[in-house]
Amino acid sequence: MSAADFRQLAALFPDETVTHSYVQDIELPSVADKPSTGTFALITLDNGLDHSKPTTLGPNTLVELGTVLEGLKERAARGEISGVGVTGKPYYLVAGADLSAVKRLKEREHGLWMARLGHEVYATLSNLGVPSFAFINGVALGGGLEIALQSNYRTVSSGAGALALPEAFIGLVPGWGGVYLLPRLIGPENAVKVMIENPLSNNRTVSGPEAYQLGIADAMFEPADFLERSLEWAARVISGEVTPERANAVDAADAAVAARWAAAVESGRAFVEAKTSNAAPAPGKVLDIMEANRTTTQAESADLECATLADLMQTDEFRATVYAFLDLVQKRSKRPAGAPDARLARPVTKIGVVGAGLMASQLALLFARQLKVPVVLTDVDQERVDKGVGFVHAEADKLLAKRKISADAANRLKALVTGSVSKEAFADADFVIEAVFEELQVKKQVFAEVEAIVSAECILATNTSSLSVTEMAADLQHPERLVGFHFFNPVAVMPLVEIVRAPKTADSVLATAFELSKGLKKTGVLVKDAPAFVVNRILLRLMGEVISAFDEGTPAEVADTALRPMGLPMTPFTLAAMVGLPVAQHVQESLHAAFGDRFPVSQNLQKLIDNGVKSLWVPGPDRTPVIPAETLSLMSFDNRPSGSDEVLRRTQDALAEEIGLMLSEGVVAGPEDIDLCVILGAGWPMFLGGITPYLDRTGASERVNGRRFLPPGVASAA
Repeated sequence: MSAADFRQLAALFPDETVTHSYVQDIELPSVADKPSTGTFALITLDNGLDHSKPTTLGPNTLVELGTVLEGLKERAARGEISGVGVTGKPYYLVAGADLSAVKRLKEREHGLWMARLGHEVYATLSNLGVPSFAFINGVALGGGLEIALQSNYRTVSSGAGALALPEAFIGLVPGWGGVYLLPRLIGPENAVKVMIENPLSNNRTVSGPEAYQLGIADAMFEPADFLERSLEWAARVISGEVTPERANAVDAADAAVAARWAAAVESGRAFVEAKTSNAAPAPGKVLDIMEANRTTTQAESADLECATLADLMQTDEFRATVYAFLDLVQKRSKRPAGAPDARLARPVTKIGVVGAGLMASQLALLFARQLKVPVVLTDVDQERVDKGVGFVHAEADKLLAKRKISADAANRLKALVTGSVSKEAFADADFVIEAVFEELQVKKQVFAEVEAIVSAECILATNTSSLSVTEMAADLQHPERLVGFHFFNPVAVMPLVEIVRAPKTADSVLATAFELSKGLKKTGVLVKDAPAFVVNRILLRLMGEVISAFDEGTPAEVADTALRPMGLPMTPFTLAAMVGLPVAQHVQESLHAAFGDRFPVSQNLQKLIDNGVKSLWVPGPDRTPVIPAETLSLMSFDNRPSGSDEVLRRTQDALAEEIGLMLSEGVVAGPEDIDLCVILGAGWPMFLGGITPYLDRTGASERVNGRRFLPPGVASAA
């Protein structure tokens, strides 16, 4: 077959933003005593849009690339060219398959065509009759990285920031040869890290230097002259002067490698179980293909990859993931509902942080590192101030040690963060945020003291997780200057900021908060000033149902593991222990005061707190949660135990009820914002598509509210 045979598929996408394949003939530089190593055909992949619009691979793009490669193969046969290279527009090789196109492949047959088209094109690239090269100048994700893997040789820019095979994260498999080629190139253990561990760890990517160290690339060059150096290196390879050493490459037929391969797959399966409870099919399918293809040909693996891709494209989990990843994280997060005109935002040249504890110190580090403005911490005594500033300095040293920043950048970061025992240090600040004890009167006192010092234009922000921003502003001379700016822990990792608008918050203040969140590389979501806002209200309702079942006599291991089909990142009891039982109880009490018995306060939990117990259970030697006898003696239970199915169903119904109420109260603009918040603020699995499509699929939305949250087909097939 040829690429042209797939024009019927390409015709289904007349509105595709095509990434074109532009070919340039380059006379390669001389090597040793040879005047030239021949004519080199360089393909540049470019969609003609600015750098904010990544290049992607849709059917029309692949047909064009395949046609170009077929023409170059003919030229190679005629002896007109000595090599072919593929690179991309600035900052991108290719950012992967066009998900907006893939999600429209409603029929399995069309998905199968798409998979086979990619294999047809890439097979031509790897068998041109002359050496093929990939010059990875920037982002290379999914099918973009597979272009590089299918090339005979690869260089990478030291400035390339995101290389990955993220398919397990988005509900697919690396279906254009990556799952076959990668373990052979970098070893099965490293391949599992790239294809399983990284995608399921917040979709982690590797940098250019990391890719070179793994062996994904054969050579690495600096960004300034990357293409020139890559062409010089290609000439040396073509001439035979250079033969890349691939220290991590393996022969899959070797007996020792077979044992390593099996162990890597087993390790991957354990990781998937721990991360997702096997609630999503894609990660397991990646490992199934990898396990099988150790003893198959590449063509046989390709058939398996195509069939698996076609099947996965029809699953609820894939459709839900595309909704979550493309429609929410990639699109809605860039256009936050209700955000004022960005032109109203005020400049922020200095930031104050009230408090020097762990959260405050994390905030100071984030502000200084991302905004590169002076940040001053204050607290009640010098010892606490020094500890807070010391935390920032220590983190800067860690970043330097990990080569995340340069020595100069580390020194500049340290210089930006200072401390004081006096709030007078905020006199020239443009933005002051408090991160003190979660007690309303304490926060009101803090803001009264700060307002007496700062200018009339200075914005005040609270990092409260549950308290009323309106009440905090009530006694201020300028209540319009206060905004909720709620981060999630750990601050450096969690991408959500709940931006809370109180009734008197000015548009300019709100606009500044959104621009700051953007500058911090966070996603701001506008929420109404309501108890616990979005994420904590949902999590506490979830935890409350599970703890209530436990109080009723449900065994701890049943109550805590009942939600496993959701594939949540941690169990409810683990989350309670991580947050801290006193904090969880305090927020639950505030929600109980606001909403009544929907948020019951557990007396058993209070007994544990009063006796200094930090967790509802401890893991036993067989990894089964077991309550210590001394802890159990503190508690009293009803004799109304539930089974795991009942606990799951009642939790689903409770969440459907609470979200229905939140939407009717106008806490956010729509269910999409609820989903965005739980994905970015609570690590809700992408394959569930957010919480509302999950509740729609399980029937909880209709059981409780009489209707779905989202229209049918938006995130999944019911």
